[in-house]
Amino acid sequence: MKPYLIICALALASCAGSGSKNGGDNLQADSGKKDTSAATKLNTPAQNMEYCFIHTDGKSAKDITAIHLVINANKVSGDMNWLPKEKDRRKGTLSGSLEGDNIKAVWSFMQEGTKDTLAVEFKLSAQQLAQKPMILSTKTGREQVNTKADYSVIYKLDNCEKFRSK
Repeated sequence: MKPYLIICALALASCAGSGSKNGGDNLQADSGKKDTSAATKLNTPAQNMEYCFIHTDGKSAKDITAIHLVINANKVSGDMNWLPKEKDRRKGTLSGSLEGDNIKAVWSFMQEGTKDTLAVEFKLSAQQLAQKPMILSTKTGREQVNTKADYSVIYKLDNCEKFRSK
């Protein structure tokens, strides 16, 4: 049912932009205020929504990271599974918060029979998820968010099938 919400939002956005450019409906020309049409709002994440995203990497794009997010107000929960083709997998849960379109969360996962956690940072839009890359800390020997980097790991919107077949 969630894909229908996205389709409905797209249909509403296409209808919203059909007003006259010279009429009194143009907020930017009449009042100097920024236009907040439905098309603009499509790029911002919806609250109280479920999202699924996929990122592929490696030889022949066979290494997959799948993310399932559930957003309720400013709380974020879900699952994140790193599924490389020929390496040990990391499967676990996400728990964090949403501020604007930025998500800061903790990924609690299991790898090779050991539990571990990592901080992760994402930027969410209605069409994609972007993640800040990880770097290896020379002080701790652990992975951490590269806070100086841009959100460069891009996830594409997906249908959540990878999470329904758990």
